[in-house]
Amino acid sequence: MAQISRRSFMKGFGLLSAAGLLGSGLVGCGGQGQGQGEGKASQVIIAMSPSSEPAAGFDPCVSWGCGEHVHEPLIQSTLITTNIDLEFVNDLATSYECSKDGMTWTFTLRDDAKFSDGQPLTAADVAFTINTINASETAQADLSMVKEAVALDGTTVELRMAKPNNALLYTLAVLGIVPEHAYGKDYGAKPVGSGRYLLEQWDQGQQIIFKANPDYYGDAPLMERVVVVFMEEDAAMAAAKAGEVDIAYTSALLADNVPDGYELFVCESVDSRGISLPTRPAGEDAARVGMDGAEHAVGNDVTCDLAMRRALNYGVDRDAMIKNVLNGYGTKAYSVGDGMPWASEDMKVETDVAKAKKILDEGGWKPGKDGIREKDGVRAAFDLLYASGDSVRQALAYEFANQMKALGVEVTPKGGDWDTDLYPAQFTTPILWGWGSNAPVELYELTYSTGWGNVAAYDSKDIDKHLDAALAAPSVEESYEHYKLAQWDEKAGVGVAPQGAATWVWLANVDHLYFKRSNLKVAQQKPHPHGHGWSLANNVDQWTWSA
Repeated sequence: MAQISRRSFMKGFGLLSAAGLLGSGLVGCGGQGQGQGEGKASQVIIAMSPSSEPAAGFDPCVSWGCGEHVHEPLIQSTLITTNIDLEFVNDLATSYECSKDGMTWTFTLRDDAKFSDGQPLTAADVAFTINTINASETAQADLSMVKEAVALDGTTVELRMAKPNNALLYTLAVLGIVPEHAYGKDYGAKPVGSGRYLLEQWDQGQQIIFKANPDYYGDAPLMERVVVVFMEEDAAMAAAKAGEVDIAYTSALLADNVPDGYELFVCESVDSRGISLPTRPAGEDAARVGMDGAEHAVGNDVTCDLAMRRALNYGVDRDAMIKNVLNGYGTKAYSVGDGMPWASEDMKVETDVAKAKKILDEGGWKPGKDGIREKDGVRAAFDLLYASGDSVRQALAYEFANQMKALGVEVTPKGGDWDTDLYPAQFTTPILWGWGSNAPVELYELTYSTGWGNVAAYDSKDIDKHLDAALAAPSVEESYEHYKLAQWDEKAGVGVAPQGAATWVWLANVDHLYFKRSNLKVAQQKPHPHGHGWSLANNVDQWTWSA
């Protein structure tokens, strides 16, 4: 299976100061549509974080549109996509079907799509894209369930599976199709696509400019020019105050400071924050391969205790976290994928400090002289790691630590770097992670015994059986019940109630917040996945300006 790294592909790009946005010659002119009565193309300027810039360029065979921060690729077309209700709808495909044994998917394509160089898009390009991804060691899209893709004719492509996996559709909904005749090492910087937009300009570390594709086969984009500038959060806010951007990402910590002429635009998300709880004793297992592709030690002598993990889940006050840290901009999280069709009601666990203390008492965790509990010589104390530079995760970590004091558990938050601090400790130390997707893939990978995200190192054949059944179900809709059973089937599961493994403490789903010009009409958003960036622009072609 392709390794999916949590690290961003892009590190350390130069910051674009708000004050220099116009003076440097970037963008060319201030926002507000640039087309209302002036005869210019309709334009919008979006401020995103530096980590949103695709360091590998606009190449779906590497990371553009897929991997950790999934989004529609804009420059390229996809076989299918999802609508506002997250239902699959056709894009390049006019129809598709799966064989009864789940081992062959057949897609029929439209015959009027062409790439920006004028060449037609055919089934051979689809097969080339999928086979290229599977042959690559750097691709972030996981298509390992596909044995090979074969073009049967110009408009028919067949995906021959290595094993049944209906979740394939979720990947295909964000996988941009590249041209076999024009694909090479420079493709990411000079993409040729068939999507709604063309790449007009890319000033690395500063901005990206898209323009509407005049030969797009679908409805012409209403927003003809899209400028994305990359800046840190404070600079984005300053740019909004100066009127230099039309919509800028922000956080709950700054959300009350809405600039004049703007309004706070709130997008619901499945962007979950949760704490992993290693379930094995230290030294019990040999090293496991982590999300960074390296082997790391396994085990924690505090969180390996089921009573401790269950008590942490009952003892956390999610409402207080949302109020104190997120300024009210979030919802309680109980799993990765709350509110999705595959979410289980059995994952919910309400705050009950008295019950948490009772669980610890009965589990043999007795208060020590300093109030911190102990069991068999093991002190109820552990570090909680979070990514340095993420102020929200830092605040959540300290809030969690403060709340756990009431249980007699000592939690020490520590910021660190993913490569040098967090990844090496992913199986030994609780980490405050960010997850969330409009697909059940993350639930599978965080839960399956050999999943790339199973940092809790909890292995269960019973749970694996439910997850395998989910992938092999005749349809995506029929898979949902199997996912729910993996979370709790009346005997086992990764949740808490009534005697589950409690492998995580889920805290909150963070709302994605933006400062938006009051007269900018942003089309209705799907629930945003993890990654406060490109998902906003999924339907930028439908945005408009009002008078």
